Amino acid sequence: MVSLNIEGIEASIQKFFANPSKELLILTLAGWSAGISLYLTVGLLGLCGHFGWIHLPGELAVFANPLVFSFAFIVFSIEFIADKVPYVDSVWDSIHTFVRPLGGIAIGYLAGSNHGPVLQAMYAIFVGTLTLNTHTAKAAERLAINTSPEPFSNIAASTVEQGLVVFMYWFFIRHPVLTCVIIAGLLTVAFLLIRLLWRFVKAVFGFGERKKKKEEIL
Repeated sequence: MVSLNIEGIEASIQKFFANPSKELLILTLAGWSAGISLYLTVGLLGLCGHFGWIHLPGELAVFANPLVFSFAFIVFSIEFIADKVPYVDSVWDSIHTFVRPLGGIAIGYLAGSNHGPVLQAMYAIFVGTLTLNTHTAKAAERLAINTSPEPFSNIAASTVEQGLVVFMYWFFIRHPVLTCVIIAGLLTVAFLLIRLLWRFVKAVFGFGERKKKKEEIL
């Protein structure tokens, strides 16, 4: 069990706000991008940290090890292909419904290692929530796209998503605050689209009709 040390927590909070770091900005970027691709996120964070473009807080600096971000990019190369194949992308997203949010939680937890367990937990919840929100919007979007028989929409959507992640990391290096404002807007739109896309998917696949039929039988 973790014992609550009020003075220690207060000191950690004062230390955090006394140091105008980019921690929350970095975590906002990482949480959003991990919902699209956890492996690309780890790779880009590690690459940026290795070359000093982004200062990785806490134990998140382990991503800057060339072995870590190189391995992340190798796994991403598999995802890069799988994400562009109709139905395979939905299966991949289904599996990563657990992987991506857990990865986001781990990113937040590692980033808060210098601030004690309370802020670590808050960081983990913050990043995990952002990751889950983005992942849910992406998965619903792919289910809707898969209703079209041609494969080009999947390729286009995947390329735009992954290209946007790379662009946002490049833009973050130059304009971190503006990047996070844009991400906040994207997250808001994603939240609003989740219900709309889910209704569309239910209508196409007849989830609502199946439920009605069961109720009529009973």
